[in-house]
Amino acid sequence: MEILVFGGIILFVLVYNKTIDPKKFAKDNEPLFALLREDDYDFLVHMKYGEKADPDILFQKRINTGLFAGAFVFAVMMSSISLLNVVACFVVAYFVFKSNYMSLKNYYKAHLHEIDLMLPYYLKGLEILVQHYTVPVALARSIEDAPEIFKPGLRKMIEEINAGDSTVNPYMEFANNYPVRDSMRMMRLLYRLGIGSQERKQDRLLMFSRSVSSLQNKAREVKYKERLDKMESMTMTMLICTGIGVMLILLIAMMGMFSSPI
Repeated sequence: MEILVFGGIILFVLVYNKTIDPKKFAKDNEPLFALLREDDYDFLVHMKYGEKADPDILFQKRINTGLFAGAFVFAVMMSSISLLNVVACFVVAYFVFKSNYMSLKNYYKAHLHEIDLMLPYYLKGLEILVQHYTVPVALARSIEDAPEIFKPGLRKMIEEINAGDSTVNPYMEFANNYPVRDSMRMMRLLYRLGIGSQERKQDRLLMFSRSVSSLQNKAREVKYKERLDKMESMTMTMLICTGIGVMLILLIAMMGMFSSPI
């Protein structure tokens, strides 16, 4: 414990005297730290905190926190510096740095079920827009009313389409970002809906509409089943609590009968 306190004091003095400046170190080595930035980090940040969040600022905080943790461990082990201790400092710094990303990833995975239930209803609204506009325009107009969790993926897809990517890749990337039931197939149908003649568009729109309706029915079934399971669980809990309460009352009554004088 004394070593930790001593190490903390040393670290504070070094930072206070600007002998160690984590922010300056991070800024000077920004290109190097950029290599540690995960490809889906911006997407995960916007998904959890909304589109107003700045991934660059949050990433800088991750770097500073990791450097501070590594510097703290280094200060604690300063009395016995060795290669193993230096490696331990880097491991701790990397673990602290990576923990924030893992937290975002876990949040994303925990909301996949919610995405699965919301996607059919978003696609239904998109289907109505596609009847009056081209697919890219309909996608752009759908953002305002789309669930918050879809907006980062939609904006990225629209940016790639507007940049001149006329392939299926932007649609598939959206499906990869939201890997739920039939998302791949629905994005392929949406892509095909945007190509070809007007006559073929009507046939594809009909196919797309049927697929959306099928997904909506599946989502309703899942919601109904979850609601039914919840009601059954509550009923079972009430029955168990009622049974335990009745047994306690009977037990108290029997104890009162035995303890009462004859």
